[in-house]
This record gives sequence, C-alpha cells and structure tokens, in this order.
Amino acid sequence: MPSLRHKGLRAAVLALAVLAAGCSKKKEEPAPSPGSGTSTGTAERPSAPRAGVKVPLPPGWSALVAGDGSLQVGPPGQPVLRVDHRPGEGAKMPSAEQLADSISQQYSDFQVSLDQEEGDANVALVRITLAPKLADGGLGPHGPALLGARRVGDELFLCATLPGVTPEDVRLATEACRNIQVQAAP
Repeated sequence: MPSLRHKGLRAAVLALAVLAAGCSKKKEEPAPSPGSGTSTGTAERPSAPRAGVKVPLPPGWSALVAGDGSLQVGPPGQPVLRVDHRPGEGAKMPSAEQLADSISQQYSDFQVSLDQEEGDANVALVRITLAPKLADGGLGPHGPALLGARRVGDELFLCATLPGVTPEDVRLATEACRNIQVQAAP
C-alpha cells in the first residue's frame, strides 16, 4: 500500500501548511487579483498604507495569489511554498522553538526529525523530515518540509512548504522565506 502511506505523508505536510497559514484567521482585506506578481516574484496586497511584498524567487519560479489570498510560489504549475501575510501582526512572531514544539504536538502519528532550526527577532525557520508511523510499527516514506515565519516591521509572514516537495525545493523555499521584504508604497 505505498500509495496510502504516501497520501498520509502528503496529508501531514498539507496540515503543516494549514498550521502555518493560521486558517482560522478572519480575513480583513480583499485578496489581490490573480495576475499581480506572477512574473516578477513580487506580489502586492492592499493594506493601509498600500505596500508591496517581495518574495525573492529562484530562477524559473513564479508567484501567484491563490483563491484563499495566500501567495504560492514555485516552478510553473507546481507550487512549492505557501506564504500568508498577516498585516500588523509582527508582534505575534513565533520563535523557532515555538514552531518546533507545535510540530511535535500536532504530529504524534508521525516520526518527526528536526533537520534545522534557526531563528532571531525577525525570522524563525524549522526544516523537518516527516514519516508516518504505520500500524505494524514501521514507518512510511519520509518527506521534507519547512515551517517558518518572517517579521518585517509590523508585518508577519507565515511560510510552509506544500506536499510533494524535494529537499532542494525545501532549501530554496527556506531562502525565499528568509528574505521576504516589504516595499514602501509609491
């Protein structure tokens, strides 16, 4: 049943993305049009005052705004990283330790290996490897993931890789999350 094990791992990584997104958060702003930032790696979202969000992208990657308002980046047709913008919530920035603790608590049905944890006042990044625990005591297929947060002034950005990523995708997503910027309104 390799496909069932793979589905379990994909579900866990997707749950990480939802955890990072804070899906229970009420939307206060309309989502920008889907065309904003698709080719330049810069996405703008209305806020007071209006500012541009810049996510540095690796060559060949592009960005689009998903229907839920998140920014999704990756190679064309294959989103790798989800970024959720939380305007004015910079003070709620979690530490890398808090992110790692939440992962451990949320995924008791998985073996979680902490690959890298880094953080300071403006960035918290946790790279992990997940493997579902099987009923026979074994483990399902391993898969890498990233959960992160970036604070830029009063702005908070939550990052999570999406299911099906490779270790190289996670590395590139880590750099993209680490270097998110806010550009002042023109």
